[in-house]
Amino acid sequence: MSEHLPSLVIVGRPNVGKSTLFNRLTGTRRSIVTDEPGITRDRIHGTAEWEGKHFEVVDTGGIVPEEKAGIPGEILRQARVAIADATFVLLVADARTGPVPLDFELAQLLRRTGKPLIVAVNKVDTPSQMSLAAPFYELGDKVFPLSSEHGFGVDDLLDSLTANFPKEAATEPGAEVNIAIVGRPNVGKSTLLNRMAGEERSIVSPEPGTTRDAVDTVIERDGKLYRFLDTAGIRRKAKTKLVAEKLSVVMARRHLERADVALLVIDGLLGVTSHDATIASYTQQSGSALIVVVNKWDLALAAAREHAGKASKSKTTGNINPMKLIADYEKLIREKLKFLDYAPIIFLSALTGERTGGLFALIDRVIASRQRRISTGEMNRWLSSVDLDRGTSPAEHKIKIYYVTQASAAPPTFVLFTNQKRRLHFSYERFLENQLRKKFDFTGTPIRFQQRVKQRTRRAGASARESP
Repeated sequence: MSEHLPSLVIVGRPNVGKSTLFNRLTGTRRSIVTDEPGITRDRIHGTAEWEGKHFEVVDTGGIVPEEKAGIPGEILRQARVAIADATFVLLVADARTGPVPLDFELAQLLRRTGKPLIVAVNKVDTPSQMSLAAPFYELGDKVFPLSSEHGFGVDDLLDSLTANFPKEAATEPGAEVNIAIVGRPNVGKSTLLNRMAGEERSIVSPEPGTTRDAVDTVIERDGKLYRFLDTAGIRRKAKTKLVAEKLSVVMARRHLERADVALLVIDGLLGVTSHDATIASYTQQSGSALIVVVNKWDLALAAAREHAGKASKSKTTGNINPMKLIADYEKLIREKLKFLDYAPIIFLSALTGERTGGLFALIDRVIASRQRRISTGEMNRWLSSVDLDRGTSPAEHKIKIYYVTQASAAPPTFVLFTNQKRRLHFSYERFLENQLRKKFDFTGTPIRFQQRVKQRTRRAGASARESP
């Protein structure tokens, strides 16, 4: 997010409507909203505008101060990081329950930060319920009754919040590369995000399913902007029980749709599973470029050495060739993910940072491939060099391609003008794709073909009989 924008950080105990208010202020559906408490865990960033004044909004997880360990402790720490940069802190409370001891504890905790504190009394749906806000003046001097769901009272809150904010046009954002980090639960997606960002933006826990919302992080590197989306671990449908988990999987797939690049993170210790292949197919369908990231490579390497040592009956770890191990592992991935033969593979350790240095360069390369445009003249010169008879297809008759042109990029999409009366068989399209990749660098990006089929001609007599 823009560092110069004023920042509003939303805090509160679990299930008081913080995410609903975040979505209301930002005009998005970035945060997951359900009746289940504890849905938001990481801090979620967005931007809002009111009367020409722009500001940043940060949604935090439900805070329970006395729970210092595990995920609740991490939520509290994440909230403190956000509060440190806040212009205002907005404490959200529930009008229907009245102020509870945890609200008072949070208000006291927030006052100690020295940040201006505003209390939003949520779930006040009509003017007749305004009196419900009265007890909350014990939490702070500025109290605003409102309804996050229906919008009642939000205008008054925004008027007060933005009174001294600068009124200026929003700065045009630079061209950002959207990168979705996807994979099964607990393969190290959040650790990879934190490594790339150089700070802890996502909560990391051994508990699978820690991330539920997609966490946005913008990183500037060498004058380029990269927006990383740490998505929830995509589970099998049969193993997805909670409503929040089901929603997080749906949203992870939705974020893939707006991604330029997907990083498919695989656990190097466990290897490629059928579920990895399913997630990989989601990325291919989305049209995003793809990089396969084999994480925990340090652990996989250590395990291979230990296995070699046992095999040689040595008391020490065995000697192995790391490059040969990578080559063998890559061959195994290619066999299990045959439809992703265009995707580059990188082996790294997000935890230690080992081999992560080349990831940005790889992202830049696949983005260039995804955005590559080939002139029509060059495409047809390539076409004339291809032996079309080598392709196999259950076609009606010999395939002729008269003309080819690139219709669009991101992903590269080509239109074929042929002598066929129906779409080319997928095996023939695969042949064309392989020939195209041999000539042009489309590393990491899927390729799409559209076909202009030959129209069936009808006899003039038949047309006359069908005319009214």
